[in-house]
Amino acid sequence: VQLVESGGGLVQPGGSLRLSCAASGFTFSSYYMSWVRQAPGKGLEWVSDINSGGGSTYYADSVKGRFTISRDNAKNTLYLQMNSLKPEDTALYYCARGPMEEYDYWGQGTQVTVSS
Repeated sequence: VQLVESGGGLVQPGGSLRLSCAASGFTFSSYYMSWVRQAPGKGLEWVSDINSGGGSTYYADSVKGRFTISRDNAKNTLYLQMNSLKPEDTALYYCARGPMEEYDYWGQGTQVTVSS
């Protein structure tokens, strides 16, 4: 199993980023997938997850209305569109296989920094 995140970077408050996670080594279309983040000095925070078919999505209250999770099962890729970014969204973002708090594999993470 391999999960490789990309798309992080430095963005100003109010800006947008789109994270991607390329999955390989398993049948991507059969699994729930999640995005999880860890801010400096803090614990892991679940951000969002999506069911195997992409028809059901769930969000933490802290990102609801600003972030959108999606997937392309033909491309074995998970996405996180992040809009109206805030400094408190600064974190290392991971994609993980499985639904909230039931992850079994993680990627290496991609850094998102929101700062003026």
